[in-house]
Formats: sequence, C-alpha cells, structure tokens
Amino acid sequence: MKILIQGGRVIDPASNFDQPADVAIAAGRIVGLGQAPADFVPNRVLNAQDLVVAPGLVDLANRLREPGHEHEGMLESEMHAAVAGGVTSLVCPPDTEPVLDEPGLVEMLKFRAEKLHQARVFPMGALTRNLKGEALTEMSELAEAGCVAFGQADVPILNTQVLQRALQYARTFHYAVWLRPNDYFLGQGVAASGALAMRLGLSGVPVAAETVALNTLFDLMRSTGARVHVCRISSATGLALVRQAKGEGLNLTCDVSINSLHLTDADMGYFDSRMRLNPPLRQQADRDALREGLADGSIDALVSDHTPVDEDAKALPFAESEPGATGVELLLSLALKWGMESGVGLNRALAVLTSAPARVLGSSLGALQSSAGQLMVGGAADVCVFDPQAHWTVHAQALKSQGKHTPFAGYELPGQVRYTLVGGHLAYAP
Repeated sequence: MKILIQGGRVIDPASNFDQPADVAIAAGRIVGLGQAPADFVPNRVLNAQDLVVAPGLVDLANRLREPGHEHEGMLESEMHAAVAGGVTSLVCPPDTEPVLDEPGLVEMLKFRAEKLHQARVFPMGALTRNLKGEALTEMSELAEAGCVAFGQADVPILNTQVLQRALQYARTFHYAVWLRPNDYFLGQGVAASGALAMRLGLSGVPVAAETVALNTLFDLMRSTGARVHVCRISSATGLALVRQAKGEGLNLTCDVSINSLHLTDADMGYFDSRMRLNPPLRQQADRDALREGLADGSIDALVSDHTPVDEDAKALPFAESEPGATGVELLLSLALKWGMESGVGLNRALAVLTSAPARVLGSSLGALQSSAGQLMVGGAADVCVFDPQAHWTVHAQALKSQGKHTPFAGYELPGQVRYTLVGGHLAYAP
C-alpha cells in the first residue's frame, strides 16, 4: 500500500524539521520526506492541508488491562483507544494477572497485539517474581521474549538488598530498570498529605514517600552503575533530587503523568473518585515545578498513565475506590495544552511525546523499531496527523477506551487526531 500525506506541516522534533512537506509511504516505510520520489504513484492520498504531520506518539505508561482485567479493558478496546489518540508505540507495565514474569506470557501478549495491527506494544517484564519483591525474575529470558525493561509497576520492593541485587544484575546485562519511587510504609495513604487531605479526613501520602525512595535508589545506582527510569515523578522536592542526580552523571531518566502535570489535590473537590490516582495529586507548587521540569528537560517524557477502571470500582467512597484513570486518548491534547500555557511551543510539546520517550527506550526498541518517535526516510511509517486548531470537549462516554473515568471530563482541549498510521497501515481515521 502506497500512501501520500499531502500538504501538511511536518514537524519532527528529533531532527528539528518543521516545514510544509509531503510524506510518501510504501511497504510500511517512509520513502519520501519533503517530496515524493519521481516514480511514486500512491494508492491513497491523505489531504493534510492545515494539519500537522508528526511522528507517532510513544507512551511509556499504558495499561492494556489484559490478561486478567478484561472487565476493565480488553486489548482490542485499549489498542483502538491508543491509535485514536495518535499513539503508535506503548509500554505496558507488568502488573497484569498473571504478572508478566514468564516468557510465555510476554510472547502471548505481543502475538495478540500484533494480530490487531494497531499500536506497537512493548511489554515491561516484572523485576521480581509475581512483583512480590523477593526473588528476581529470569530477566535474560524475558528480554529474549520481548521485554524492553524491568519494573515493579506500583509495587515497592521492601527489601533493599533485593533491589540492590536487581540493579546489579540489570547493569551486568545492560537492562533498564523502571521504578516508581514510593516508600511502602510512608505511601499507604490515598491522597497527598496536606490541608485538604486533613480536612477531608483522608489518609495522607507525604512527599517523603517519594524522596526517601529516590534517595535509596540513587545511592544504589551510585554503587551499581545501573540504568534507571523514574516513573511518574510527582513532587517539587522529588524533581530537585532528580536534577541533582542527573547533574552528577547518574544514568537516569524520568517521566511525569498528564494528571500530575495539570491537576492538584484541590481538584478532588468533595471526594471525586475520578481524582483517585497513583501517584496522588499534590499541591499547586508541585504541579508548577513539574511543568517547569518538563519544559527545561529535567523530566524527559510525558505519559498518559492510562489505567482503565470499571464503573463498580470507581462507584465507591474515595478511599475505597480503585486508583486510575483513562488517559491515552487525551495525551496529545493535554501536551498541546501544556505547551501553549507554558510557552514552550509546539515542537517541545511534541518532543516529550515522541523523540524523548523513544530515547528513554533506546536500544531496547530493536532494529525494526529504531526509528520510533521520529520521521526519517527509510524509517517505519508511524505517523500521527492532527488538527492543531480543532478543539473538542471530553465526554467520557465517547472515549474509545473501555474505561470511561477521566479527571478531565468536561474539559475543552486543543488538537484532534485525524489519522494514525502504524507501519504504513492506516490504523485510525475517524
């Protein structure tokens, strides 16, 4: 199938390319950027006049809910939601049921995802068996099955010696370890510690839950030399520690979720369970610091933290409701909103969704997907075409995801996806 994307504004943050151009696609790859080859005859022409043609988005935190949580999201529905949001590559955390700690489970997930011809799925393997924080998994076998990194999802490792051994093993074989910093004993609450949580009578999670975990992690990184990605940083103090660790040369990257980038604990209102999230929403000073950190590059990537939750699990008192929110279809629009509000511009807003998260994945992508997050001749034709001038209102029931709970319901957001191509296949066209 030969496709010509014609007349759009092509923006590729990886190469600082930003100009009107055509994109020619054949056999799943980009064969022309700027002008189609002389002998190129397309089977289909996509009119991109007044639209932006960008690399397909790379989402580093996207729960597909399968296997094990099909009542909250089927693979088909969540993959369709991903391409509807312009996401062409996504990392799936290991906290499925059963946990992704066996090669067969990883291979099955990848096989099922590939049959759908939607977004590319990159599973994250469990760092410890069943995420219990006791025995290490067979990381080499999981890597061979297709895991791009190893982590614990939201489950902390209590035994510091186990964490040290995991980092040592990962460093030996050049694997990346992805961890959300949250001290087990300090992080048992349901809302960020502060005046609001106290007034509502909700158990609090202090900033120290994040900083204690970060300090421990960074000390172990210094002794092991491991490569670590910090998932969903949530506080100004935590960000300061990340900056310091990067400054001293630790092999470190980090991300922030769309929820922490735009919302604060005040948005909980009167026990709104849509705001029951992990990590919990913190105060305005934290949110503002995170926005600045994403702008200056201290935070590498923006993630959707897509976690579909079913109706029954959310229709409970705040403290008892299941944490999580649907977000993959909002990722692009919320990045554009941040870009406009912070003044960083469209190129940076797209970079934190494309080239920057692709760099986090690095060599884990493998040769076939090495062009993820960028537009280049010879590279895979993973493309997101969107209208930057369009505005749309978030109606939860209209979302493609099986999970209909989002803290952004009712928001009017900029940017609307018109086409998503994965490997030259038109995966989404409304």
